[in-house]
Amino acid sequence: MKQYLKNIVELNDNPKSRFFGYFIQILIFVSIVSFSFETVPDLEPKTRSLLRGIEIFCVIVFTLEYLLRIYVADKKTKFIFSFFGIIDFLAILPFYLALGVDLRSLRALRFLRLFRMLKLMRYNRAIKHFTRAIVLAKEEILLFLFVTLILIYFSAVGIYYFENQAQPEHFSSVFDSLWWAIITLTTVGYGDVYPITVGGRIFTFFILMIGLGIVAIPTGIISSALTKSVDKKEED
Repeated sequence: MKQYLKNIVELNDNPKSRFFGYFIQILIFVSIVSFSFETVPDLEPKTRSLLRGIEIFCVIVFTLEYLLRIYVADKKTKFIFSFFGIIDFLAILPFYLALGVDLRSLRALRFLRLFRMLKLMRYNRAIKHFTRAIVLAKEEILLFLFVTLILIYFSAVGIYYFENQAQPEHFSSVFDSLWWAIITLTTVGYGDVYPITVGGRIFTFFILMIGLGIVAIPTGIISSALTKSVDKKEED
């Protein structure tokens, strides 16, 4: 019986497994759409009841799926604390937290239902390639993030010394300057905070040039890792 359920729950090349996978994917989309409609103001009571019924049905199915995956897993503890195990748990957690409690007090936890979108990663080959690429390039990505954090702090310190006296309301401390550093290095530039001194503008020019490179680096890293991931999959 366990092996029979394992062949259905886990992705295998058989009709029952494919049907189960498609069914879960459809429910994920239905749940996401239902969640979006719940945010519409002034819904009729009947509509809210319908949406609530859809949510209960989806949670029941997702809960059964989660329990079945634990049951058929060869190493249950490993699955529970795995990436997909945690995602499956977070997908149903808000519903059970809200049982018997005023949902308004747990309103902030409702966003956790969006973790259901991540459940699609289990069924989508393209997303699997992307996930495998992230794993392959994790050291390069971590190094990139570390260097980026250093540059953000360096930029905040630099603009603070250039602009503090001219704009004490915007650059009163290094911590206030961090906002400017982040939006400048990411080349967003909202325009709410900008340098007015000559030194600050020259400094900003160099930071913008560095920012353009920072935006391009992760694209190259992930693209290379995706190529390796696809090649490795074809070899297997």
